[in-house]
Amino acid sequence: MSPVTVRVPAKVNLQLVVGSARADGFHDLATVYHAVSIFDDVTALPGDHLTVSVEGEGAETVPTDDSNLAVVAARSLADHLGIEPHAHLHVHKAIPVAAGMAGGSADAAGALLALDRLWDARLDRHELVELAAAVGSDVPFALVGHTAMGLGRGEKLTPVLARGHFHWVFAFAETGLPTPEVYTELDRLRAASVLPEPRVSDALMSALRAGNAVALGAALGNDMQRAAVSLRPGLAMTLDVGDEYGALGALVSGSGPTCAFLARDDEHALDLAVALTASGTCRTVTSAVGPVGGARVVDA
Repeated sequence: MSPVTVRVPAKVNLQLVVGSARADGFHDLATVYHAVSIFDDVTALPGDHLTVSVEGEGAETVPTDDSNLAVVAARSLADHLGIEPHAHLHVHKAIPVAAGMAGGSADAAGALLALDRLWDARLDRHELVELAAAVGSDVPFALVGHTAMGLGRGEKLTPVLARGHFHWVFAFAETGLPTPEVYTELDRLRAASVLPEPRVSDALMSALRAGNAVALGAALGNDMQRAAVSLRPGLAMTLDVGDEYGALGALVSGSGPTCAFLARDDEHALDLAVALTASGTCRTVTSAVGPVGGARVVDA
C-alpha cells in the first residue's frame, strides 16, 4: 500500500448564531461555514497499529493519543469497515491549534479520506460525511468545503451559493482558546437571556449570492465573539487595528482567538497584514482566499 496524502482547509464562520444549550450539552447553531486557503496535510501510511505524528504550526500542543480527532476518525472508520486500524497518520499543520479555524476537525476529515483510500474502502462522500458527523461538529464541513450553512450542532450541511472569491487576513493569537471554555463563558454572559431559534441573516446570504464583499463585510457576525473577548480582552485591540485600516468586516473566527478580516482585494489584504503585524497585538498574520474546496487527495 502506498502512502496517501490529503489536503484539507481551515474554515471561518461568516455568521455563527448560537442558541440555548441542549440536553446533550451541545448548543443549537445556525452558521455559514467558509473554507479558506490555509491547509493541513494528512498522510496515511501502512502501520502495525494506529499511531500519529505531527509537525508544523503548533505541533507541540497537539495530542498524539486517543484524544486526537484524527485518531478518533481513524478508529471510527475502522469500526465501520470491520477491520483493525493498522496505519500511521502524519499531520503537517498550517492551521493553528485551538484557534477557531477547525484545525482538529480538518485533520479528522483528512484522516477519514486518506485512510479510506489507504484501506481501499472507497466509501462514497455521503458515507464519509455521516461518519464525520459522529466524530465532530465541524468535521463534515472540512470534507465538503466551499461555503455551506450548518444547522443542528453545525453538522447538518446545506451548500450555499457564493459567487467569486473573497480576500481574508487572519491574525493568530499567542495561545489557543479551547472551545468548551468559550461556550461556558457565553452561557454565563447570557444566563438571564431568552434566546430565539438561531437563524442566518438574509443579508449575509444575499451578499454571498451577489459576490458583494462590502455587503458581506457588513453582515459578518459571531455570537461567540463576546465570550472570546471576555476571556481574552486583548482581542479587542486586534479587531480595532483591522477596523482602523479599513477592513470591510472584522470578527473573531469561531470560538477564537483568531481574528478574521475581510479585505477589498490582494493589495488591501497586504496593507492589513502589514498593519496587524506592526501592531504587536497578535503572534503572526497570514492572508488567504475563499471559498476553496474541501478535503482532497493530493498524493497517493
